[in-house]
Amino acid sequence: MNVPEGIKYTKEHEWCRKEEDGTVTMGITDYAQDSLGDVVYVELPAVGEEYESGSELAEVESTKATAPVYSPVTGKVVAVNELVEQRPERVNESPFDEGWLVRMEMAVPSQYSKLLTAESYRVHLESEEG
Repeated sequence: MNVPEGIKYTKEHEWCRKEEDGTVTMGITDYAQDSLGDVVYVELPAVGEEYESGSELAEVESTKATAPVYSPVTGKVVAVNELVEQRPERVNESPFDEGWLVRMEMAVPSQYSKLLTAESYRVHLESEEG
């Protein structure tokens, strides 16, 4: 499983990367896309929408299931990845790069530091896989 260093994770299998301008880019992890199988549809929020940390932000539909994507931080959506709406398979092919879902402006920047590190996310994956 690909778990890149330098970004943060949630126990619900979202990733979150702080950008130079202070916004955060997020998507689902390699583990999540692998578990879902072939992604066939992605429903993203509208730019300008505000979300609380832990609230449902988007939805990813695959050939196996539909899964909610939760916001790792509280904030306002400032950009969505229109590429994944047109080509949802990008979530499978490149979950950390071209398959990102949303960029947000954080309302509570301290929440970012409380997310899982790559190392702690790997430990979480091992405990889930039992």
